[in-house]
Amino acid sequence: MDNDQDYRRARQKVRSIRGFYIHLIVFVLVMAFLLIVNLATSPVWWVQWPLFGWGLAVAIHAGAVFGLVGWLDSDWEEKKIKEIMTRKPSDKSGP
Repeated sequence: MDNDQDYRRARQKVRSIRGFYIHLIVFVLVMAFLLIVNLATSPVWWVQWPLFGWGLAVAIHAGAVFGLVGWLDSDWEEKKIKEIMTRKPSDKSGP
C-alpha cells in the first residue's frame, strides 16, 4: 500500500512540474508576442506591466512546485492533514 501511495504522490508531483513548465512556456510566448506588439504599435512602453505581474505569478508557481516556499509543499499538506485528523472534536481552534 505504501508503494501505491508513493506512486500517486510521485505522479502528482510530476503533473505539478509539467503544469509549471506549461505555464512558463505560455508566459514566454505571450510575453514575446506582447513585446512585438508594443514595439510595433506604440511609442509608449507598456509591456513591462504584464511582464512584472505575470512574472511574479510564474515565480510563485515555481516556488510552490519546486518547494522553494516551504509552507506550500506536500510535506506541509501531509502534516496539516495529520494535525486536523488527530484533533479532538471539542478542539475548535482555527488553523
